[in-house]
Amino acid sequence: MEINSYQDFINAAKQQQEPQRLLFVLAKAQLPEQPTDSQKQQFETQAGGTLEPVLCVDKLPEEVEDFSTLVEESTRTDIDWDIAFISAMDGRGGHPISSDEASQPLEMMVEQIQAGMIKHFLTINRQGELVQLL
Repeated sequence: MEINSYQDFINAAKQQQEPQRLLFVLAKAQLPEQPTDSQKQQFETQAGGTLEPVLCVDKLPEEVEDFSTLVEESTRTDIDWDIAFISAMDGRGGHPISSDEASQPLEMMVEQIQAGMIKHFLTINRQGELVQLL
C-alpha cells in the first residue's frame, strides 16, 4: 500500500495481520551551535537546521485516527515541536505490544534521529502534511 497521507498510514496499520503499536518521536527544528550566516538564512526559510527530539509517545491506531488528536494531546504538554517521526511495531498473538515494551524501540528511534538515520520513518509536519527530509 502506498502511503500518501497520515490517514493512509493509519489505514495500513489497521490492515496488518497483527495489531500495531504506533511510535511517535516529536522533534523541534533548531539552529546548530555557532551557525554560519548561510545556516541562519536556511533555517529562517525552513530549509535547514537540526531536528532535536523533544517528546516520545506510543499509541494504538484507534487512539490517533486523526492527526489533529496527536497535535491536541501534544499541545497539553507545552512542548513545542515541528516534525513527527512515526513508526509502527507488530503485536504478537493478536495483541498489540504494551507501552512498556515500546519504550526501548522509542529510545532507539530517538538515537537514530539524532544520528540522522531517518529514512525508515514516516515524517509529518505539525500541519499533518507528509514531508521528505534530505
